[in-house]
Amino acid sequence: MTTSQHILACIDGSAVTESVCDYAAWYANTLNLPVALLHVSDVPASTRRDLSGAIGVNSRQFLLEELTQLDEQRAKIVNSYSNALVQDAKSYIHSSFEQLPIHIYQRRGKLLPAIEHFKSENRAIIMGRRGEDHKNSRINIGSQIETVARASDIPILICSEKFKAPNSYMIAFDGSKTAIKAAWMVARSPVLKGLTGHIVMIGNHNDASKQSLSAAAAQLEDAGFIVEAHHLSASDAVDGLLKFQLENNIDIMVVGAYGHSKLQQLFLGSTTTEIIASTLSPVILVR
Repeated sequence: MTTSQHILACIDGSAVTESVCDYAAWYANTLNLPVALLHVSDVPASTRRDLSGAIGVNSRQFLLEELTQLDEQRAKIVNSYSNALVQDAKSYIHSSFEQLPIHIYQRRGKLLPAIEHFKSENRAIIMGRRGEDHKNSRINIGSQIETVARASDIPILICSEKFKAPNSYMIAFDGSKTAIKAAWMVARSPVLKGLTGHIVMIGNHNDASKQSLSAAAAQLEDAGFIVEAHHLSASDAVDGLLKFQLENNIDIMVVGAYGHSKLQQLFLGSTTTEIIASTLSPVILVR
C-alpha cells in the first residue's frame, strides 16, 4: 500500500503565514503533491488545581464552576481561531493555485508531535523563520525550528519574506556528512532542477575537501542539474557564504542542518542558526 505524500505547511497566524503558504504551494506544485496545512493550538492548562486548595470551603465549588466555564470559553475561542486561520490559508493558496489539492489538519499540544504524526506522509516541511511568539525578537528565529530540524530526516524550508519565484540556489558545502547528504538530496529531487545552481565551500583547502566538493558537483551534474562549484577563501564561513549569496543574487540556500549535538553547539556555536538568522532568503535545511 502506497502512502500519499504531501508538503506540510506549519502555520500559526503570524506575519510569516502568507510566506509559508506561498512557498508550500510552490514546492507542492513543483512536485505535483497536495499541500497539508497544519495548525497546532497549544492551549494553556487549566488553573483550577492551583486555586482549589487556597480558597474557602463555601466558595470553592462556585469558583471552580466559574473556572470551568472560562476553560470552555477559552477552548471555543481557540477552536474558532484555528478554524478561521486554516480556512483563510486555504483560500489564500487557491487564489493563486486554484486546482492545488489542500488538506487541513488541526491539532492541540506541541508542534513536533503533530508533525511526527504525519511522518510517513511528509515529503517536506515548510516553516516560518519567526513565529508569533518571536515577533519582537532580535534573533529572528522561531523557537521550534531547531527542535523540528533535529528530529526530521526530510527537507525543511524556512522562509519569512514575501514569496519570490526562485531562479537560483546555492548549497553551503563543507565536506561534512550533512553537507554531502544535502547535495545528494538536492540531486534526487526535482524541486531545484532547472534553476541556476552553485555549490560553495569556504576554506578547507585540503585535498580531501576539494575531492568531496568535486564529487558533489559531479553528482548534481549527472542528475541533470545546472551547477557550478566554488572553493573560496574567507575569514568566516558564514560571512563568506552570505557575501557570495548577495553578490550572485541567490534565491534559495541549502544548508546541512545542525551537524553538531546540542552540547557541542554550546561551545562551537551553530553555523546553521547563524545562516538562518542572517539571511532573509528562504533556507532549505537538510539533516
